[in-house]
Amino acid sequence: MRISLFSAFVILLMALCSTGCSSGSDEHAKKKGKEIWFEELLHDYGEIQKDSDGTWSFAFENLGEEAIVINRVRSTCGCTIPEWPREPIEPGNSGKITVKYNTAQTGTFLKSVFVYSSAANSPVKLQIKGKVVPAEEQISKN
Repeated sequence: MRISLFSAFVILLMALCSTGCSSGSDEHAKKKGKEIWFEELLHDYGEIQKDSDGTWSFAFENLGEEAIVINRVRSTCGCTIPEWPREPIEPGNSGKITVKYNTAQTGTFLKSVFVYSSAANSPVKLQIKGKVVPAEEQISKN
């Protein structure tokens, strides 16, 4: 009984986060107090070949009234390497967080990257997912 209550709580918490973390229009983001707004929070690679380029860029925009400084970007494992702009992003300007996933290992993956900044909605959680297949297998989805 105790485990089922805990499971129900975790599911409820995940549902609340997914509705609160969803991206929308610029105006909706501003109303929610999001100063740094990402076009997408989750990128699905689908199936990609082993040793292929696992790079993806998450585009963002500064919706606030002051410059935003991205202090650091932290990935949940060493197989995911993030790069980010070091200079302040002025209001109305945009940029990108580039994430490179190491496709040397086959199998499914779901990795998170946390963007820490001077924005009110910091940190922002970005995710990448997909399945790395051996090079000789046919790719069914890009």
